[in-house]
Amino acid sequence: MSLRPASCAPRRPRPCAAIAPALALGLCAALAPAGAAAAPYEAFVDVDDEDDLLELNTAGDISGETFDTLIELLRRGVNLNTASREELFTLPNLTYKQVDGIIRYRTEAGFIYDPAALVLAGVLDRDQLEAIAAFIYIVEPNRRYSATSGKVRLRSAWSPPDRRLPAMVLDGQVQTLRHLRLGVAGVLTRSRVDDVRYDPNRDALSAEQPRPRGYLPKVYVQWEDDNYNVLLGTYRIGFGQRLTFDNTRNYTPNGIYRDNTIYPRPVRLTRLCKESAGELPDSPCDGDLGSTYVTPDFRWQETLQGIAAGIKKLKLGNGWMQAYAWTSVQARSVYQYKLYDPDKCSDPRSDDPRCDAPALYKRQPDPFAPTSEFGYQTLPRMFREVTSGGNVSYFFNRRSWVGATGYGTAIKWLTGGKDYDFQEWARTPFGGPFGAIGLNGAWGHRWSDLGIEVSRSFDSMKRADAVGVGDSKGGGGWAAILRHTATFGRHEIETIVRYYDRDFANPYARPLASPDVYEGQRARDEAGARIRYTGRPNKASNIRTYVNAWVSPSTKAPGMHAYLRGDYLITRWFLPAVWVEYRDKDMRKTGHQYCYGGDVGVSDLVAGDDLDGDVYSDEGLVYTNVNGEPVRCAGEQLKFNLQMAFMPHKRVKIVPRFQQRYVGDPLKVDPDVPGFIPDTYENVAPAERAKYRRDSQAWLTINTRPIDALRIRARIRWLSMDTSSNTLLEQSLWNYVDVSYLIKKRFMVQVRYDLYFWLDKRPSTLARIPSPENRFLVSLEGRF
Repeated sequence: MSLRPASCAPRRPRPCAAIAPALALGLCAALAPAGAAAAPYEAFVDVDDEDDLLELNTAGDISGETFDTLIELLRRGVNLNTASREELFTLPNLTYKQVDGIIRYRTEAGFIYDPAALVLAGVLDRDQLEAIAAFIYIVEPNRRYSATSGKVRLRSAWSPPDRRLPAMVLDGQVQTLRHLRLGVAGVLTRSRVDDVRYDPNRDALSAEQPRPRGYLPKVYVQWEDDNYNVLLGTYRIGFGQRLTFDNTRNYTPNGIYRDNTIYPRPVRLTRLCKESAGELPDSPCDGDLGSTYVTPDFRWQETLQGIAAGIKKLKLGNGWMQAYAWTSVQARSVYQYKLYDPDKCSDPRSDDPRCDAPALYKRQPDPFAPTSEFGYQTLPRMFREVTSGGNVSYFFNRRSWVGATGYGTAIKWLTGGKDYDFQEWARTPFGGPFGAIGLNGAWGHRWSDLGIEVSRSFDSMKRADAVGVGDSKGGGGWAAILRHTATFGRHEIETIVRYYDRDFANPYARPLASPDVYEGQRARDEAGARIRYTGRPNKASNIRTYVNAWVSPSTKAPGMHAYLRGDYLITRWFLPAVWVEYRDKDMRKTGHQYCYGGDVGVSDLVAGDDLDGDVYSDEGLVYTNVNGEPVRCAGEQLKFNLQMAFMPHKRVKIVPRFQQRYVGDPLKVDPDVPGFIPDTYENVAPAERAKYRRDSQAWLTINTRPIDALRIRARIRWLSMDTSSNTLLEQSLWNYVDVSYLIKKRFMVQVRYDLYFWLDKRPSTLARIPSPENRFLVSLEGRF
């Protein structure tokens, strides 16, 4: 048999899955067998499809990074019979003990024909199995070589008064010849500029104006069996503790992963016109055009593109060896404000105006005619990135190994006539080639799993002196991380200790790090530790908590992120939860007079994604300076959540929730450009607020399945980003209804309608078109 992702195979409502998708962390975990959550996602993940994950993300239950990880895992799937220990551990809600139990069972049984056998054998319980059902699949043994299966999906989004073609994405995957997989994804964009190149007449950049264009960002051909994995096309790859090389987002990556992911549409509309006057007397966006918002394009992440090959298991002595090699050659995009001109600026860290991002002009038929400037644009195919690397590891057993990983990257600019470079706050190091080498190892026995990795990066950047101006060539820095997981019955404790040198500039490092960003990267200029505990004192309760503390070696600024959640199962139809979260980016500076804000640059900007108008991250409002660069804040926030889950009928679930945040926010924000600070944070005027900004949100989610083939979801969300005023930040009411219907277990039709009311009285809101907003999404998915 094969388990279909729940998007095409609706599951029967059950007490645990009947909890709303926005239900976080422990409500379902209170019903799970002894053991703690595995990969530390912020919530107990029990979803049917991508829209359920989007719901968790927009409600704040999971971060944007976790959302991207699970979306990719959902699209890729996990083969229950061939997945490694590391890949199984990436599945939500499984412990190392349960992962080892799955591997032990399939070894003894020879093959898992029906995942329900794991429940009968006591490896998993029914709720855990159904929670991971959307992520797993089974390929029958000795499948005929001619047997072929696959899926195709078309998605389209539109919002009036947008008169352009709707945003669309078409993607599909096919499996045949037992071990061969093919995938492709095409996107229709409408808001991207194109053909960006150097304009010698203006000593700047110019681009063609946005119009409907087709892109093929994802395509792959993969052959994978028990011993070999070869992939040509778009892929992800990672190893060890994610310190030397990883772009998979998996918590424990080990190997090559196909990439065919186009993310769900962003939930916020984007400005239709993003031009300033430039050389013209007036901006083309003056009047209603500048206040009109439309549906954004679907987005994707530019990962690796080329060839990757690996020997997964080569018997050697009492253990086995694995070896991987990869090469990627890809034309990449970049956010326009992450560039600078090295002919005018010797170091982008300088405050010299010549180090600002180059202007981007709208190209006209007459190259000398006056023209306007574009703003807030992601520039396609700006540079070619060539990355090559390798990994060799020796496994004593599936829990213990030693390995080495290394890679190098070179950049060639494709702007025609001038080479640009990256601002210091970009994720990619400036100056030239970069790379890293590292050693990693692991040891596991009974209740204990230990992993360690040490890495050395190399780059061509100048070192930063005490005032942040380059003075000499750098060459890279050191980093190390140690992770230990201990499981005792119903309790799990994970401890992570890490050190990242200030000069460890490795854009392919994705280990645990604080949310603070140093020159575009989290895993840099940081020494810290995190201890996480998950436990079930009894069958009705669940406790999850962690404390993450760190210090910046260069600034001596200490930070902290603490989380505590408690859940209690009162009855089978009533599951309440309470949790609190505290973040402080610099514990030496406490109080409302320091900005907290969000962080831009934590993850790569992806094609189709931009920053304009109201700019938000996972953590809230983003502060930027006049050049579009994110400001590094030092403030704090405190967040409280109260949630109830009711199931009055086995086919109906109702979840109300309330959240209150207290946020450091010192300034009265420009009502026309929320999040804008006219200078760097250190130079702003004294605080104008007398207390913390209060941010309140309330949700009511209803999910019902009148019949097995029909699912209806509805939600209302009220948001006030500043309860003391309705003229500074957003106040809104967001409603949606989502209906999906499965036809003959092969064809899924989904229609979603969003109605968004803007309630605040900012000038930009009063001029906003449309208001209210009507948003439409249609998805058609078929399987064969």
